Amino acid sequence: MSRSVDLLVLAKEPVAGRVKTRLCPPCSPTEAAAVAEAALADTLAAAVATGADRVVVSLDGPPGEWCPEGVEVVDQGGGTLADRLAATWRVARGPALQVGMDTPQADAALLEAAMARLTDGPDHAVLGRALDGGWWAIGFKEPRPDVFAGVPTSRTDTARRQLGRLVELGLTAGSLPVLQDVDTWSDAVAVAAASPHGRFAAVVRRIGATAA
Repeated sequence: MSRSVDLLVLAKEPVAGRVKTRLCPPCSPTEAAAVAEAALADTLAAAVATGADRVVVSLDGPPGEWCPEGVEVVDQGGGTLADRLAATWRVARGPALQVGMDTPQADAALLEAAMARLTDGPDHAVLGRALDGGWWAIGFKEPRPDVFAGVPTSRTDTARRQLGRLVELGLTAGSLPVLQDVDTWSDAVAVAAASPHGRFAAVVRRIGATAA
């Protein structure tokens, strides 16, 4: 189903030594980058398989072969993560759902359901919490670059504080499913086991077999 929704993906170019450093050890920096690239490739493949009007990757670095045709690439800019999130939302043209590159198990059906919850539900926003206390998805019925100001990131209370910021701004938020994001090797193994058919799972299995 085609929806008048932008799907925004915040991502970092998967370069060894710059991504997924918490996977090392047991991964080498090159293996960690391979895991990150596979997660990003699966995320973008799922995004383009939805009925989103636009798929936009807000990227730190240049795009590579992992970026599907038809995806719009924009520079996420610099500053704090809150600054980069705000910059990402400035490219939205209307209702939009944003995800990161750490939940490759979020397939097209799940993203479609999240977009439907956003467009058809009664709330101003949707929020998908992650098991570590952060969030894996956030969406608004109109672009809101202002919602991230003052919200600390990469903490066990980030999602709670983000929800508090929405309440402070008079916005209601519907809940999306809770997902496990990939920060550590145990996270990667668990996500690969739960979603075994993508590129991400194949890379995790290959690295795991080599390390065994």
